[in-house]
Amino acid sequence: MNKMKLSQFQFDLPDELIAEYPAENRDESRLMVIHRDTGEIEHKMFKDIIDYIDEEDVLVMNNTKVFPARMYGNKEKTGAKIEVFLLRELNKETLLWDVLVDPARKIRIGNKLYFGEDESLVAEVIDNTTSRGRTLRFLFDGSYEEFKEKITELGETPLPKYIKRDVEESDEERYQTIYAKEIGAVAAPTAGLHFSRQLMKRLELKGVNFAEVTLHIGLGTFRPVEVEDLTKHKMDSEQAFIDQKCADEVNKAKRNKKKVIAVGSTAMRSIETSVSTEGMLKPYEGWTNKFIFPPYEFSIADALITNFHTPLSTLLMMVSAFGGHELMMGAYKEAVKEKYRFYSYGDAMLIL
Repeated sequence: MNKMKLSQFQFDLPDELIAEYPAENRDESRLMVIHRDTGEIEHKMFKDIIDYIDEEDVLVMNNTKVFPARMYGNKEKTGAKIEVFLLRELNKETLLWDVLVDPARKIRIGNKLYFGEDESLVAEVIDNTTSRGRTLRFLFDGSYEEFKEKITELGETPLPKYIKRDVEESDEERYQTIYAKEIGAVAAPTAGLHFSRQLMKRLELKGVNFAEVTLHIGLGTFRPVEVEDLTKHKMDSEQAFIDQKCADEVNKAKRNKKKVIAVGSTAMRSIETSVSTEGMLKPYEGWTNKFIFPPYEFSIADALITNFHTPLSTLLMMVSAFGGHELMMGAYKEAVKEKYRFYSYGDAMLIL
């Protein structure tokens, strides 16, 4: 296969197909099922996914939990409204954070920002990391637990920017998987949003196994690729954890010739980050900036559950590496024609 170029991942997506709201019930979004061996495409509902998953197959799920990363503050003296997006905690003791600020041009090193109606949380800008990024030090007197509570109280659910409406109360629950438990993501692992408690129960009764990885999704997932030559694109690093229990569960399935199904591109990136020379999954704790694009040999997963992604995105590239470029671009054309809903709150695809 020739080296792929950015422009090969372009397609026309009408704005009205971008999902502003999730489906009424988690497991009742639509599901496109794609068979790689035959190229057949089926149109189903998400809860029908149980028909494609067998006893002792393993679902690898990313249990990261989204925190309310978007905060609104006011600049000292001028009172200008500043949006602060918390990206990553740098230091617990000194409350240092990497953040994005908007509008960036108004913020200089040394500026103080005030949060909350009573201005009870203050931060000082101590470094310019990138054109939009800054490092903030929060000035807070209480314990670390109290600080986290304060941020949770003042922050809002970080819905992606392409959702043009205001955040509603229901988003707090719906922009989170039902199995989210490790706090640290600024975006939800959206393929997992389709799993309801009922569906999980039915899968469990069928004898399906679950393995949990943690990958704290940063904004790098959405960072546009700006180079035509994909080998020149650098992914942002994200923290990932795979414990022994997860590795054992996955490797048992592999040895028994059962399917390993990655729930979402983040679960897929995690498991592909830590492969032994025998092609088995190894425990892992660290950072990953793995960028998967065609041609790529996958080692662990046999199937992938994923949402419909943006043109030119790294997510579309990974899906294309897994499903085959031609088949995937054809499936996306079909999705547009059939009016599937795209992005975080949109519909899902199962690639077998």
